[in-house]
Amino acid sequence: MKKWTRKDLLGLEDLTREELLLLIDQAAAFKEISLRPIKKVPALRGRTVALCFLEPSTRTRASFELAAKRLSADILSFQGSSSSLVKGETVLDTARNIEAMRVDVLVIRDNTSGVPAMVARGVGCSVVNAGDGSHEHPTQGLVDLFTIREKKGRIEGLNVLIVGDILHSRVARSDFWGLVKLGARVTLCGPPTLVPPVMETLGAKVSYRLEEALPEADVVIALRLQLERQQERYIPSFREYTKLYGIDLEKLKTAKPDLIVMHPGPVNRGVELSPEVADGPQSVILEQVTNGIAVRMAALYLVSGTHHGQTAEVPEPSPEGVET
Repeated sequence: MKKWTRKDLLGLEDLTREELLLLIDQAAAFKEISLRPIKKVPALRGRTVALCFLEPSTRTRASFELAAKRLSADILSFQGSSSSLVKGETVLDTARNIEAMRVDVLVIRDNTSGVPAMVARGVGCSVVNAGDGSHEHPTQGLVDLFTIREKKGRIEGLNVLIVGDILHSRVARSDFWGLVKLGARVTLCGPPTLVPPVMETLGAKVSYRLEEALPEADVVIALRLQLERQQERYIPSFREYTKLYGIDLEKLKTAKPDLIVMHPGPVNRGVELSPEVADGPQSVILEQVTNGIAVRMAALYLVSGTHHGQTAEVPEPSPEGVET
């Protein structure tokens, strides 16, 4: 088994194929824990995980908290609005003070790109990026990779279509790096104003017409319009965007019958996905949420083991899910 040697998990761009597979395989091993009557193992007993969410979050925050609890870690949770950041303290000083309380892993989300990497350079504890600006969202990227492999049995050779606001989406970037490294063919589709042309030079196919790209796809990942990150108007109207790039039952008639539909959430129903598609038989959106706990368990477990100089190994299940 390959060993995890990185102190931090900051993005998928820097990871090797082997590291990506290690994370996904570890998540697969941990998923079974959530199916037990007692959903807990002592893998991180005695360790402390700090959740520092400086940007609103529902799924990611709850997922990390449940992941830490199911590994038996102690949890320290705080938000920017209730911390000394509002008094002028820097994020790095906040992180150093939290580390001084002997925290083992710091999970951080911030609306500015690069903050988790900056914090990781300034502290000795492990840092996990829970989303930074428009840069990356590595654990969501891993959730998508894990879900695709679980539903399709493979990633290599698949045609994966990512539709929507590519320009501002950190999920799109993490998905792209992970998919390409694992051998998928990636097509990015959206309005010309929201699809960076530079992505073609990195190995993606770019399309501005959903009706041309959708029939070739094995997987489609719809993205939310990131209005909170847009400094100017990139589309004429929601109505026009939905007409051209929203996925509804009529458009799905042209798709492969075994196509799976994904979305990192939150879903703007009636914009990027119609309610019938979001709740339909091809949707695996709620399965992504379920898989998010296993993936974040894997991330916390692997970086925590490295921080303490230990070999990361999958814990053996105890009888009937009872802690040993």
